[in-house]
Amino acid sequence: MGRSASVVAFVGFLSSAAFDAHALFIVNQPWVKPGTRTSEVYMVLTSTEGAALIGVGSPVAARASLIAPGSRSGHAPAALKLPAGTAIALRPGADRIALSGLSRPLKLGQRVALTLTIETAAGAREYIAVDAEVRKESPLDAERRAHRR
Repeated sequence: MGRSASVVAFVGFLSSAAFDAHALFIVNQPWVKPGTRTSEVYMVLTSTEGAALIGVGSPVAARASLIAPGSRSGHAPAALKLPAGTAIALRPGADRIALSGLSRPLKLGQRVALTLTIETAAGAREYIAVDAEVRKESPLDAERRAHRR
């Protein structure tokens, strides 16, 4: 498996009093599209307990927001539900994260820091740091294409 396919952010909430001792939140295959003023972020999110993604921030963007499918002008949903045990894919044309007001162009191979704000069904909040690579396609798609050759 190549380096790009193995980029996985894995965060356990085992030390957080706000979560059940067995709760776990997984961020898999985070990536960011190249861009000069705006960009989009994609990843796969899984929570072992019911939760919701309620916010996103990045030091490279003046604004980071959740975008629903078909939305162009930033009609951001209040939250993205993360049902227990269900992988939720943020991908082009579906739910995703938009970055606007970039402080610098995002070029292939660079890294982008993000902070996800997660809220549990009980109302507790956690802030999850994510390190995403700037790329043209998801790590999984790149790996599949490499195996077809």
